[in-house]
Parts: sequence; structure tokens; C-alpha cells
Amino acid sequence: MAPKPITSPVPDTCYPTLAVSMLAIGLLFTAYFFVYEATSSRRNRSLAKELTTGAVASFFLGFGSLFLLLASGVYV
Repeated sequence: MAPKPITSPVPDTCYPTLAVSMLAIGLLFTAYFFVYEATSSRRNRSLAKELTTGAVASFFLGFGSLFLLLASGVYV
């Protein structure tokens, strides 16, 4: 039995589109986080909302950066 080569579950042609869209979504969540922190008072802030927004922004920025590296030919 010959071993099968390892292939990506995502086609290579989708890397640039995924990179741009995920980075854009991540930047929007980051901007929302900063606006929320700047406009809400200390008493009205919600820790759960801050952690959720930060986690979603981190997720999209992380995977957007990964697909940007893959699209530019740096295979990690």
C-alpha cells in the first residue's frame, strides 16, 4: 500500500480570498473592541463582552495571517 501525499483541505486558489476576508473581519472586530473600550465608562464595561470580542478578533486575525503567509508562498 503506497502512502498518500498530504494535501490541504482548502484549495490553493482560495488562499488570497480567505486571507483578505479574514483579515478584514478581524480588523473590524478589533476596531469595534477599541471603540467599545474608548466610549464605555469603567462601570458599564462587561468582561464577557470584552473577552468574546477579543477572542473573535484574535481568531480571524490569526487565521487571516496564516492564509496570507500561505498565499505568498511561505508554507508553515
